[in-house]
This record gives sequence, C-alpha cells and structure tokens, in this order.
Amino acid sequence: MKNYIITGPTSGIGYATALELAKHGMVILVGRNRDKLNGVQKTIETAGHKAISVVCDISDIKSVKHAAEEIVRLRLPIAGLLNNAGIMPSKASKNAQGWDMTFVTNHLGAFALTELLEPHLPDGANVVFIASAIEDPERKPAKVMGMKGGRYISAEASARGEWKEDGSKMAGVDAYATSKQCILASALFFARENPRLCYNAVEPGITRGTRLGGINPVVGFLFGNLMAMIPPFSRYSSTPKKSAKVIAKVLTDTSGKTGIYYDEKGQPMQGSVLVLDPQFQGQVVTETRAFLSKYV
Repeated sequence: MKNYIITGPTSGIGYATALELAKHGMVILVGRNRDKLNGVQKTIETAGHKAISVVCDISDIKSVKHAAEEIVRLRLPIAGLLNNAGIMPSKASKNAQGWDMTFVTNHLGAFALTELLEPHLPDGANVVFIASAIEDPERKPAKVMGMKGGRYISAEASARGEWKEDGSKMAGVDAYATSKQCILASALFFARENPRLCYNAVEPGITRGTRLGGINPVVGFLFGNLMAMIPPFSRYSSTPKKSAKVIAKVLTDTSGKTGIYYDEKGQPMQGSVLVLDPQFQGQVVTETRAFLSKYV
C-alpha cells in the first residue's frame, strides 16, 4: 500500500483532497486540531480506506520538527507529500517564535517539513506544494483587484512581517502573495537541485468553499463568489472537489515529472517573471535555509 502525507486536511481543498487520496493508499493526516483530524480519519475509515493522524501546528517550527520525527518513526514508505496547509488572515499575527503567521504557515512551515522529510523519502516520491497565482502581479484577476504580487525583501524581513512598499491596499494580501511566491520559487529550485524526488506545485484556481484561516472578507467574497462566476475570470473557477482530483493526480503520478507548475485544470502554467528567475529561486532557498538553521 502506498502512503501519502497531507497537511491541512480538515477543511476546504485539504479535506476534499484527503478523501480523494484515500482512494490511492493510506493517508497520513497532519494538522493542529486532534478532534478535527479524528473526524477526517473516521470519515476515511468509514469509507473503507486507511488513515492515521499526526498532530502538528505547521506555523510552529518546533511542532513541525516533532511531527517530522513522528512520521519518520512510522517507518512507512512515503509515495507523496502534499504541503497544503495555508492561511490568508485579514489581520497580521505572530506565531510561537514571533514570526508573521501567514509567512511561516504558507512558506517556512512547508519548507521545513519538506527538508526534514526529504532524506527519508524513497526515490521517485512526489512532493507537491499548493501555490497561488496571486504571487504574479500580472495575473489578470489579481491585477484587476489591485494586488501587486509577491513583495519579498528577504526571509528575515518576511518573518518580521515586512514587505516591499507600494503593495496591495487589502489587508493580508501582500503577506499571502509573498509567502506563496516563496514556496513556489522553492519548489522550482528543489526540482533542479534534487532529481531524486519529483517537486511540483498546483494553483487550485478561484475556489469556492475555502476559508484560508480567516481570509479577508472582501477578498473572500470577490474570489469565492463574484469572480468565480463572471467571465473572463470564471475560467479560473474551481471547487474543492475539482481541485482535489487535480492535486491527487499530480501527487500520485508515477511518470517522474518534476519542476512543473500546474493550473486548476492540471495543465502546466507559468508563474511570475520573478518566480521563474533561477537567481531569485536560489536567493529564497538560501535565505530560508539560513533563517531556519537556527531552529531545525
């Protein structure tokens, strides 16, 4: 039996994807709320599939380290790791280490978990990151709303919650866009650096039915309702179930494809000019590793 790890499996796209992945093998559910994890696990087992739960607050690097150690102790061959957990809060907050909650959840936590598990993943295993086209300042739906894409200064500045000036006027958007740009850049860098594994990313589209941890209500309404139905933006529209099928297909793929950024329909797409720059990718990975080296 194949085994798949998924973070953030208790709601939205993560929940739908956990149920979809369970059709392909045992699912290791990684989340911070034990009761919610147990609920998802019960749903999967009631359907005749298998799952186990690992409690982990992906925004707390110490918790991420403990979770990785727990997963390694399971001694299970891992066919795929899905870094799905993500938030887009309307108000900035700090994690246990005093870092920006959005940046640590969407980038630092996923980055750390991947690096901690990487030596223990078998050859050919898939590592998938949930990205967001909001990172691209030229992406039409985001541009229309006044979003300015990723606003990266450095890993340390981002951890402090600092972004380049002249960003979006909507609260929380710069933090989200920057965190997603960084994790996408990292995925593309990892794909070149480590050909032993397959690293890919998925943009799930304008997806109704997700909350993203207290998402800005204006952004949530526009993306979750209006823009998901109004042409030409509706062509980016999706649902958690549709997204789950695309994500599961990428995570269970055995063709060896790597370094690909998939759109909401499972087709290759392009990220921003900046995220495609190998020099920027290297900067993000180098600075993130240096920053995290003090804690993991």
